[in-house]
Amino acid sequence: MDNPDDVTVYRLGPGCDLGDVEQGKVYIGRVQGFANFGTFVQLNERMKGLVHKSNIRTRHKERETILVRVRNIRDNGNIDLEEVTYPVYTVEMVERKSTTVRLAELGTRVGRTVRIEGEIAQIKQTSGPTIFTIVDESGTENAAAFIEAGVRAYPDAKLGDIAGITGEVMVRNNQLQIEVESLSILSGEEEAQVRQRIERALDQRSEPPDIPLLVRSEVLEKLRPSMREVAKIIRRAVFTAQPIILRHHADADGICSAVAIEQAVTSLIRESGGDFDADYFLFKRSPSKAPFYEIEDVTRDLDFALKDHVRFGQKLPLVLLTDNGSTEEDLPSLKVAQVYGISVVVVDHHHPDEIIDQYLAGHVNPYHAGGDFGITAGMLGTEVARLINPAVEEAIKHIPAIAGAGDRSEAPERRLYHDLVRDRYSDQDCRDIALALDYEQFWLRFNDGREIIKDILNLTGEPGRHRKLVALLVEGANAAIEEQMNASMPHVRHQTLANGAELFLLDVEIHAHKFTFPPPGKTSGEVHDRLCQKHAGSPVVTIGFGPDFAVLRSKGVMMNIPKMIRELHEEIPGGGISGGGHLVVGSIKFVEGMRDEVLQGLIGKISRVQAGV
Repeated sequence: MDNPDDVTVYRLGPGCDLGDVEQGKVYIGRVQGFANFGTFVQLNERMKGLVHKSNIRTRHKERETILVRVRNIRDNGNIDLEEVTYPVYTVEMVERKSTTVRLAELGTRVGRTVRIEGEIAQIKQTSGPTIFTIVDESGTENAAAFIEAGVRAYPDAKLGDIAGITGEVMVRNNQLQIEVESLSILSGEEEAQVRQRIERALDQRSEPPDIPLLVRSEVLEKLRPSMREVAKIIRRAVFTAQPIILRHHADADGICSAVAIEQAVTSLIRESGGDFDADYFLFKRSPSKAPFYEIEDVTRDLDFALKDHVRFGQKLPLVLLTDNGSTEEDLPSLKVAQVYGISVVVVDHHHPDEIIDQYLAGHVNPYHAGGDFGITAGMLGTEVARLINPAVEEAIKHIPAIAGAGDRSEAPERRLYHDLVRDRYSDQDCRDIALALDYEQFWLRFNDGREIIKDILNLTGEPGRHRKLVALLVEGANAAIEEQMNASMPHVRHQTLANGAELFLLDVEIHAHKFTFPPPGKTSGEVHDRLCQKHAGSPVVTIGFGPDFAVLRSKGVMMNIPKMIRELHEEIPGGGISGGGHLVVGSIKFVEGMRDEVLQGLIGKISRVQAGV
């Protein structure tokens, strides 16, 4: 028996090669096979040596562990070994001698073995290898580890761990990938140093560029800090491979705000590395029927997010709300998101309720800067999108003008944004595109229609197709609107209120076509527009109602619809009253059996506010 004292025995990591083997040292190997002249020993997956039969101490079976000393390394790379035995020894791991490189440098290291250090942002088990998405201070890339088909490699590695990975840089399907040879989880001071380095660099990378606004606006200028804050949160999510769910109101303004941000985020995801289709599974845009984040929406979002977290090892998402998210109606959903530790940011122009901000990581709203709903969500979303990724500016610069037309904005910012693109889009063009968006979204229901919507907004580089599609959709929308108006207008009831306002009521449940375009809200809006033209110079309020809802439109009447709804909720027990919207445009829900009481109470409140054009 060799020296019985405690000695060090070395285990070669999977990435080690001949340059990491030293003559005279003892290594742990595995018996690979036998020959008349000796025993072959596997030192790691790359290297093996031979123990001559004269240097075998004990009998062995294939795949048994064996301790061997390196006697000689020949010029041709063959390794001569001898068996040794120790009753007591310590094991020291030998890792491939390589310099740690940043992920952004991998493109210059193809075919070479490298070491990287970063945070595990996703763990996806495929039918073959386990795919680890790694984030460091410079970017995002995938590392593939294979043990056995469909078997999880390195099962102790978890989301959020800091890992040191050694492997060969390869190109698979035109995409960089590290073929993992070894993966270890860093701890202690080593982990802290890497995490601190990544955190410091990410904070700098996430900082939005210092660029001017598209237009001169006192309100927007005051909103720059909050816009930068939201943009920074979104940029950081992209750089850390955190999924983003964007919820938006399913109308032209909501679509415009969301698509502007979508263009910025998806392009930044593609620039940041990782999977070639990461912009599809790391970003999801979903329309919301209501102008607030409904329980139905958050439930659906959580269901998908938690499944993706369990099945595909994804982080829980960042939720971004545009053209909704600012009112008490959003509160129940925000509380649910908070239970799961999900951050929510809002870009909205509905009148905000103060209680909401404690549940938000960031909030852009013109009311916070002395503005109002005339600065639309599409305008705000475009400015935020430019801060996320300035490269998309030229592609999305026309979107605020469309959003302003779609939401009938009367703010001076609408004209300023339109002036930027007047040479390419007339005011009528903007109104037509907005109508086409509303019409198409109605048929899309809850689908995002990503590519169709991009065609309508002229974002695909196919201007001819854009023009043909918009013209076709506008023709269909106008025909449907006209048919609805022919059916509805004869049934409008009129009364003059005590404050001089002209009130018009329409039961859209029985006097409008159901399940077709335009829906009740837009039907009421079209009726209101026609009545405003007919009664020009007079304050006008239009209420379109059904069994358990009412939609309000106002011109020249100083209402606060969210406040009215909250008051009615307290004043009419058993009414089941809820709702929201802007100060002069909104909707209210109630239980069917209390419709008459709710409408009477609502009309009473309207009659007591100031009216006058």
